[in-house]
Amino acid sequence: MKSILLIGLGRFGKHIAIKLSELHHQVMAVDQVEERVNAVLSYVTNAQIGDSKNEEFLKSLGVRNYDLCIVAIGEDFQSSLETTSLLKELGARYVVSRASQDIHAKFLLRNGADEIVYPEKQLANWTAIRFSSDHIFDYIELEGDNAIVEVAVPSHWIGKTVGELDIRKKYHINLLATKHNKNLETSINAETVLTSDISLLVLGSHNNIQRCFHI
Repeated sequence: MKSILLIGLGRFGKHIAIKLSELHHQVMAVDQVEERVNAVLSYVTNAQIGDSKNEEFLKSLGVRNYDLCIVAIGEDFQSSLETTSLLKELGARYVVSRASQDIHAKFLLRNGADEIVYPEKQLANWTAIRFSSDHIFDYIELEGDNAIVEVAVPSHWIGKTVGELDIRKKYHINLLATKHNKNLETSINAETVLTSDISLLVLGSHNNIQRCFHI
């Protein structure tokens, strides 16, 4: 369980608060708008109404004490930038800031953000890949041009074992798990038979995944 300071409670911030609550983390939520704060009260440990650009207000939150600070402000880049910078100046351990444009990401990184989240761009990539192919069911982009993809079993693989296909050697991708009726099976070996009623979770570079599954 982590202690997390979440600043910005628009739609994106609210969804983060709800998910962090499900994961049983301790969350202090902050926004200038009272209605937004009230909307997340049942999901967070504490919440305050305040201006995150105000240094004294941020000091009062004890930002050094949080394992993680998330700046989820999306509609006002200047506020996001100032908040990110102040958090680092006040000794925040790790700051994750939301960006909506590439230029915003660059400025946020230069002004103290340890990491950037790019929800619009990331969701756009997921949507384009997920729905432009009939046999891609899910997609997670990773660092270094890699991805995890949930994909249907190719027709010419059905009935064959993992050992017969020699997937890692021939296609340079890793088979992480199979999925059947939402249940994951990670105990895969050379004798595992691939059937038409399962999907595969594979890890590899974009190029290797595209070549292997003809995406």
